[in-house]
Amino acid sequence: QVQLVESGGGLVQVGGSLTLSCAASGRTDSTYDKGWFRQAPGKGREFVAAIDWSGESTYYADSVKGRFTISRDDAKNTVSLQMNSLEPEDTAVYYCAAGRRPRYSGDYYRDDLYDYWGQGTQVTVSS
Repeated sequence: QVQLVESGGGLVQVGGSLTLSCAASGRTDSTYDKGWFRQAPGKGREFVAAIDWSGESTYYADSVKGRFTISRDDAKNTVSLQMNSLEPEDTAVYYCAAGRRPRYSGDYYRDDLYDYWGQGTQVTVSS
């Protein structure tokens, strides 16, 4: 089992920045693909960004491309999401996820391919 805990959420003004962090514990190793998803009020969960197990490949939703950066530090068992130029539409609960299946299909945007999830952290962007 892998436990994931997100941190770093909060309230920020439009155009501001936040960095989310996800710490893994339990049966952790560097072979998990990692992803960030978000869910806004009244909407379904949507893909934000992902990084493969090697850290060599990253993937982004079109809505965040150029503004968000995902990275991982396997020595610390963490994955981070640097968010810049935040917009009100980025307001959501952000979840990190881990799994070994996304790499086989390349469908890193599919939440059903991730096996472990954090509890989420709230990000609110005020205008």
